[in-house]
Amino acid sequence: MIELKDQMNYTIRLEKFPERIVSLVPSQTELLYYLGLENEVVGITKFCIHPDDWFKSKTRIGGTKNIHLEIIDELKPDLIIGNKEENSPEDILALKEKYPVYMSDIFTVEDALQMIGDIGKLTNKEKITNSLIRQIQSSFTNFPPIQKKVLYLIWADPFMAAGKKTFIGDIIKKLGMQNVLVDDECRYQSLSNEEIAALNADLIILSSEPFPFKKAHSIELNQLTNAKIIFADGEMFSWYGSRMLEMRNYFVKLVEEL
Repeated sequence: MIELKDQMNYTIRLEKFPERIVSLVPSQTELLYYLGLENEVVGITKFCIHPDDWFKSKTRIGGTKNIHLEIIDELKPDLIIGNKEENSPEDILALKEKYPVYMSDIFTVEDALQMIGDIGKLTNKEKITNSLIRQIQSSFTNFPPIQKKVLYLIWADPFMAAGKKTFIGDIIKKLGMQNVLVDDECRYQSLSNEEIAALNADLIILSSEPFPFKKAHSIELNQLTNAKIIFADGEMFSWYGSRMLEMRNYFVKLVEEL
């Protein structure tokens, strides 16, 4: 019997290590690939674009917030892996009536490391996940701080920024930057043009996801503020899992461009 509590305090009980896994979260799908679970993962979302061969070959069960429950039933999973923010509560409740569901709830790098450890325990990959956790922890130590006041935008029309109480917010903090959004409990905040100007950021980051920012947005923001505006790979700020191994090198290059 494998038993543990997920990050929403729900107890997961498995009679044996899973042989048919459905992943409802792109970054966690990438983690499962890193762990070598090619044969075990049978279903992913249409947003699980990494790795490409899984995206092309695995059964897609819909979007993260538009799950096709009937397809999951056809796959007969013995473990489903989801996330509180990514997936809808209604879908998760429906799935829990039939299947073991592990739910992550991630605000910090430490939360992500705990999730990685949990997945390792559930899938008999603890040796690999323990090594992965150590590598990620090491990569986040002694990083030269980026002493900038930053506004991290994830959406336009209206502009929306990532707050401090998000995984993105924690990454920003660990990079030594100051998030200009004031509310410590804020997750995401819509902003008017006037509010953006008043925040007086040194740096505005336009994320590549979930909104595809264009040069026109940069030009618009240049009319509001004197902040330096850069485009950034959103996956490097928000994909918790094995992607975190790549973050340090990406951030080092980012610093060189500032």
